[in-house]
Amino acid sequence: MPSVARAWREFPGKYNIEGAKCGNCETVFFPGRDFCPKCRREGIGKMKKYKVEREGEVFSFSIIHEAPAFNNLLKPYAVAMVRTKDGVLVAGQLVDVELEKITIGMPVRAVLRKIDEDGAAGVIRYGFKFVPKI
Repeated sequence: MPSVARAWREFPGKYNIEGAKCGNCETVFFPGRDFCPKCRREGIGKMKKYKVEREGEVFSFSIIHEAPAFNNLLKPYAVAMVRTKDGVLVAGQLVDVELEKITIGMPVRAVLRKIDEDGAAGVIRYGFKFVPKI
């Protein structure tokens, strides 16, 4: 079970879709990295925080019929790889859409939603999911 302190430390990256951009080659990564795997030594010290675009389109998706126990009430549900407007591929759950209406290329946007909680008095964790763009 994660601590409250850890949950707060993870806030910027998880809640804001924060990645990193190499100041040498301009490549954007999500999640963020400390060094650029493309530039290697030339990119050391040049990685900057980067707020990944929240809008994009479904690049690929899958319908989940068998799920871990914590997601039993959600199934079936959809997960997708979304290509954001800045070209980053981000994985996330698709919500607020009928499963049979999901298509490749469907415009979506990231929204903040409750993921789970550690009991009634525990840490509540939020994260991003994707909804159809209206």
